[in-house]
Amino acid sequence: MSTDIKKIIIRPLFTEKMSRLENERKYSFQVSPKANKLEIKKGVESLFDVKVDSVSTMNRLGKGKTMTVRSGGKTIRTNGKRSNWKKAIVTLKDGENIDLMEMSTDS
Repeated sequence: MSTDIKKIIIRPLFTEKMSRLENERKYSFQVSPKANKLEIKKGVESLFDVKVDSVSTMNRLGKGKTMTVRSGGKTIRTNGKRSNWKKAIVTLKDGENIDLMEMSTDS
């Protein structure tokens, strides 16, 4: 796996909804927020040796979090925010499929 592909495709996303969409040849990945659809398509094609039909992307906003910390007998509430991230749903051409478990064990 080249370093450019590792920077573009961060990890596959395993969710219940995505496991249902695998029957429609759709796979989901967390990708770099700076990556465009063409870079994502080339990355998936070279990483898994498949042909990509289309790529859809979504920018996901990070959740706000509130945390309570006890320090020196005082209780302090702090606010924070998770990072924003980008999600790509890749649709493969007919007859193509990806074994995502192969990628997750390589990391």
